[in-house]
Amino acid sequence: MFAAATRSFVKQVGDGGRLVPVPSLSEADKYQPLSLVVKKKRCFLFPRYKFTSTPFTLKDILLGDREISAGISSYQLLNYEDESDVSLYGRRGNHIVNDVGINVAGSDSIAVKASFGVVTKHEVEVSTLLKEITTRKINFDHSLIRQSRSSRKAVLCVVMESIRTTRQCSLSVHAGIRGEAMRFHFMDEQNPKGRDKAIVFPAHTTIAFSVFELFIYLDGAFDLCVTSVSKGGFEREETATFALLYRLRNILFERNRRVMDVISRSQLYLDDLFSDYYDKPLSMTDISLKEGTHIRVNLLNHNIPKGPCILCGMGNFKRETVYGCFQCSVDGQKYVRLHAVPCFDIWHKRMK
Repeated sequence: MFAAATRSFVKQVGDGGRLVPVPSLSEADKYQPLSLVVKKKRCFLFPRYKFTSTPFTLKDILLGDREISAGISSYQLLNYEDESDVSLYGRRGNHIVNDVGINVAGSDSIAVKASFGVVTKHEVEVSTLLKEITTRKINFDHSLIRQSRSSRKAVLCVVMESIRTTRQCSLSVHAGIRGEAMRFHFMDEQNPKGRDKAIVFPAHTTIAFSVFELFIYLDGAFDLCVTSVSKGGFEREETATFALLYRLRNILFERNRRVMDVISRSQLYLDDLFSDYYDKPLSMTDISLKEGTHIRVNLLNHNIPKGPCILCGMGNFKRETVYGCFQCSVDGQKYVRLHAVPCFDIWHKRMK
C-alpha cells in the first residue's frame, strides 16, 4: 500500500523522470541525502531499474576520515492529498491487494486515500560537492565497493535529494462496488470483515528520492554523473587499455603529421635553392672554381664511406654522395658530405 502511494505521488509530481518512489516503509529512512543505493536493471523485459538501499553513505566509501562539507538545503514543495479509484483488474489494483491482503470478495474496485500533507524537499548543494570530490579517492577495500565491482550490472548511486513528510500521515484502502452517481456504493449488510485497511506512519518519512550515478576510475578517482547522458559504473581494465592506446595513436599521428610538415617545408626550400642555382649562369654559381674557395674532394680517397648529402639527403629519400668538403665542419664532424653539383656550391653560398 505504501509503495502504491509513493508511486502515485511520483507519477503526479513528475520531475522529468528523475524522482524514484520509496519501495518500502521499513527502508524509508535509508534514502537520505548522501546515502548510497545500488541501481540494477531487472532484465531485458523490464526497462525500469531496481534501486536497493544500503546502510552506507558516500563518506563511508572514501579514503580518509574527513567529513563531507557539502550542505543540504530544504524547502516546502507542496501539500499532497490524493483520493483515487483503482480497478481490481489493473496492475496497480493487483499490487495493492497482494500488498495489504484486503478482502475483495464481491468488489470490482479499490478506493485509495493518501494524506501526506505538506511535504518538503531536501537536496545536496551540488556545486560544493563537485569541488570537494576532486581531491577524494574511493576505498577499493570497502565491502560495498568489492561487491558492486564484481557485478557488471550494478551501479553505485548517491542520493542527492529526498522528499519527506512533515506530519503524521495516513494511508487507507477500501474495497467496494463502483456506483454510477457516487464514487462507491457500499452494501453494509453484505460487507464482510477485512474490506478496510489503514496505516499511519510518522512525520519526516521519505517518500521519494533522486540520485546521481557514480563513475569510478581504476586509480580511485570518481565522477558524479550529473546528466542523464553520462552513465555510472566502474572503469574496466580493458576500457582503460583501449583509451590509452587511442591516446597513443593520436599522439603518434600528430607527431608524424608535424614531421611530414617539416620535411615538406624543407623540400620546398631545397627546390627554391636548386631552381635559384640553375637559373643563374655558371660563372656566378660555380664558387668552387674561384680563387680562395673551399675545394670539393672525393671522400673515398680518405677512407670515408659514402653517406647522405647534408643538404638533400635528410628527407624520405637518402640521397648519398662520395664527395664533400674538409674545410667545413658540422656537429663536431671535420667534414661535410655534399653532392658535387649543385649541393657543394649551394652550401658554400649559404656559408658565405
